[in-house]
Amino acid sequence: MVSLASSSLSFLSKPSFILNPIRAIPRISCSLSSNSTPNASSSSSSSLEFNITFAPPKPKPKSEVEGPFQFIDRNTGGQLFIPWIVRGEDGNLKLQSHPPTRFLHSMSEDETKPKKKKVSADKRPTEPPKHSKAARRFYNENIRDASQRLSKVLAAAGVASRRSSEELIFEGRVTVNGSVCNTPQTRVDPARDVIYVNGNRLPKKLPQKVYLALNKPKGYICSSGKKESKSVISLFDDYLKSWDKTYPGQPKPRLFTVGRLDVATTGLILVTNDGDFAQSISHPSSGLSKEYIAAIDGAVSKQNLIAISEGTIIDGIHCTPDSVELLPRQPDISRPRLRIVVHEGRNHEVRELVKAAGLEIYSLKRVRIGGFRLPSDLGLGSYTELKQSDLKAIGWKS
Repeated sequence: MVSLASSSLSFLSKPSFILNPIRAIPRISCSLSSNSTPNASSSSSSSLEFNITFAPPKPKPKSEVEGPFQFIDRNTGGQLFIPWIVRGEDGNLKLQSHPPTRFLHSMSEDETKPKKKKVSADKRPTEPPKHSKAARRFYNENIRDASQRLSKVLAAAGVASRRSSEELIFEGRVTVNGSVCNTPQTRVDPARDVIYVNGNRLPKKLPQKVYLALNKPKGYICSSGKKESKSVISLFDDYLKSWDKTYPGQPKPRLFTVGRLDVATTGLILVTNDGDFAQSISHPSSGLSKEYIAAIDGAVSKQNLIAISEGTIIDGIHCTPDSVELLPRQPDISRPRLRIVVHEGRNHEVRELVKAAGLEIYSLKRVRIGGFRLPSDLGLGSYTELKQSDLKAIGWKS
């Protein structure tokens, strides 16, 4: 039996020996010598020899293989980097391991900007829900602020015009909740506040808005005063008499004209009880065009048309019409007719324009306001209620 206690390996006894797996190690021969045991022959001795070899080194990864596209940075110990192909100042392309400066700047700017939320097709804005009549009534009576100026409430209730209502308030003839009110701008709600005018209780419900178109005849004045015997409002007596049957339980409206036509002018005029509507339509800032047909005494020349189109001074302001046109002659009409369109709405504007051109008007008729034209089947002194489409054509946005 061979004893290995006294065996020694010369290459293991040296602490400075280090194996390098990368370098190729030559063939190493080792020998082992041992003494014979007592049972063995004293003259016998043996020597055992064996060879130690190492496997060849592993091949390098493909990423570390030298080539035209080398993505391993040797300066950092073989760390992988992302190449950037940029164009230098000389105009040539070059490969670098860090992104260009302009790219870093754009990234920093994008991070500071707020991100816009993308609205999907399912989350598009939809129309507001349509509430029931009971829900709208509850909102109007309990939540919505329905207060208005006192003078406006009196005018809407048909007591008097807004100016006359202010005079009544200043004279102390109006009380609100038992106290005399002398301020027309006081905010009141007729549905909640108790309002008296000359000892008469103001109704809680205001009359509904009324919009009428009248074919005004000649000889009527656009005034709602009671002293005027031939006011255009008198043409609506039958309409007001049948109000209780048509709208039971509602107070009668106080009607007035939107703007004015002089006593000799006929045609389209609007009548309402809505002060906001009248102010918006009649004010010169609205810019609504108004079309007139003027019958002229005598002949009309080209110079007359040029003079009308150049305009004239009215109340210190130079007024010019939008268009002037000589209408073709008709067999049943002997006098020449002019179509004149204006938008400023100055007092007697069309008559002043024709007069300044050296012509004399025989008759004048208004046939259009905005986009609403006087119906051809509406006779003199007749009226018709305006529909919502008519109000939009005129230019009113309620």
